[in-house]
Amino acid sequence: MKPEVIIRTCSARMRPGANEELTWFRQQPTLGEAIRLAALAVNSRGKRYSHQRRLRKTVLEQARDILLANEEQISQRIDFDDLFALLESLLARIKGLGELYIYDTALRTGAKPGMLPKRVYLHAGTREGVKAPGFDGRMKTLDVSQLPEWLQQLKPHEIEDVLCIFKDKLMKASEQTVREELIRRSWCS
Repeated sequence: MKPEVIIRTCSARMRPGANEELTWFRQQPTLGEAIRLAALAVNSRGKRYSHQRRLRKTVLEQARDILLANEEQISQRIDFDDLFALLESLLARIKGLGELYIYDTALRTGAKPGMLPKRVYLHAGTREGVKAPGFDGRMKTLDVSQLPEWLQQLKPHEIEDVLCIFKDKLMKASEQTVREELIRRSWCS
């Protein structure tokens, strides 16, 4: 899949839903309510977000209780990195919550005070997608400036979505590019 097709798809199909999600969390009456909904992974229709559909309700409730008990600490975070680190620390002892849950919960919670990521956070899906542009995927985050120019026109949370959603297509396109380069170089001149 060509980069321009991915960008168009992101702009036309993914961005409106992502913006709607962030706006909904931003519009919650209190930070506590945004935390509660984010921790339970509940969307504007009262349903669980698909990324968290397999998590047990009791695990989500445990995360909610911990985060609400630490609302004051959460309110004192200065940026998304700081918020993510706090949530990661607070939720580390809950078995069954992974990187994607922590990222999604930080993104949704951070929307209320307007703290969005300035870097691209990696988790299982994005780690696969980031291999296509040549990264080893073991990093926790990437600066937007490290990524190909065509991805730099997106916001970090949009890049995270693209790397995850299009991981297979990005890998296939990368493999095709490598094959074409090898064939081109194999011709004697």
